[in-house]
Amino acid sequence: MIDNKLIENYAYLIAKVGANVQKGEIVFINASLDQPDFVTLVVKNCYKLGAKKVVVNWHHDEITKLSYKYETVASIGNLLPFNVDKYKYMAKKLPTMIHIISDDPDAMKGVNQTKVGKAKVKMFSKIKKYRDLMEGKYKWTIAAVPSEKWAMKVFPKVSKEEAIEKLWKAILETSRVNEDSTIENWNKHNDFLISQRKKLQDLKLHKLYYKASNGTDFEVTLIDDCLWGGGIESAPNKGLYNPNIPTEEVFTSPFYGKCEGKLVASKPLSYDGELIEDFSLTFKDGKVVEVYAKKNQKLLERMVKMDEGASMLGEVALVPYDSPIRNSNILFYETLFDENAACHVALGRGFREILPNSESLTNEECTKLGINNSMIHVDFMVGTKDLNIIGEDKDGKRTQIFKDGNWAI
Repeated sequence: MIDNKLIENYAYLIAKVGANVQKGEIVFINASLDQPDFVTLVVKNCYKLGAKKVVVNWHHDEITKLSYKYETVASIGNLLPFNVDKYKYMAKKLPTMIHIISDDPDAMKGVNQTKVGKAKVKMFSKIKKYRDLMEGKYKWTIAAVPSEKWAMKVFPKVSKEEAIEKLWKAILETSRVNEDSTIENWNKHNDFLISQRKKLQDLKLHKLYYKASNGTDFEVTLIDDCLWGGGIESAPNKGLYNPNIPTEEVFTSPFYGKCEGKLVASKPLSYDGELIEDFSLTFKDGKVVEVYAKKNQKLLERMVKMDEGASMLGEVALVPYDSPIRNSNILFYETLFDENAACHVALGRGFREILPNSESLTNEECTKLGINNSMIHVDFMVGTKDLNIIGEDKDGKRTQIFKDGNWAI
């Protein structure tokens, strides 16, 4: 039985450290219908920290699946007037956002993914301008709680009750939650990640070279004077926040369209409610030119063709193989956890906030400086026990960044 005190500490961690809710703020929480009790705890903590209003937006996989089955592409992709007003409101007020995920990794199995893809492209064209206005300007955090179907996917050989308890335990442990020092744990962890960010920035890297025995052989060009993120982040005029709970990564956005070689995934990818397994991507002149997947190759092919930016990278993230999530020996089938068990990259949208003085730049200026622009941002894992990463500055000086899967700096 999971101690209720630990769950209460976790809810407080999400509101206090993840979202860093401040007095007078408006908070939006996105969550599934299967988590009313935990969401109530988070809402309570937001109010106790001073939130002026907390709005919960509920969703349910089965309803979403029915929408995909019975509605037309035009209907799914259409924004009703009150949806438009909501996006306008968010772009103007920049509410703090908390995402509490518990989705079934196989929730959309059997759905016509071509239809879904077309609908998403249609919808994105209508929300892009609002998302661009919000990019890098608001606080947000993502955390997870067990659902029955997710827990049974991760632990299929035990009872439903035991699976949920085991997943709760894994989530709390990898999120550094305990009875007495949860916040102190996070302060210490953030200090370490910030120290690694500083080391990377001081190296003024121009390129990264990846090599592993599974076939990964890849090089990527970084943006001049780019910043590195990881752990605690800052939103202009909004304060500090931790985007991911848990997190082990230090990341940046590469220069879009400037990479070469092959990346072999080291873990399955859960995308649009289905799993893509045993896959690889080959890049030439900065774009994906070949994909292979043992399972769901067509879904992978569709993903990299969602728009022009979907075939290019928006993120490179460094995560030690010897991390709490990896050491748990659990495959979570959820990117929030699995990406923090291994080095990863992301196809699609980059992070404008890694540019110095990004708050004063237009979206067009960010793109010109090298930030990829896309409707997707999809992380996939490439870290292995023998992954080596070499960094190189503009003068050709090389530094070992990762050796045998772990930090070398």
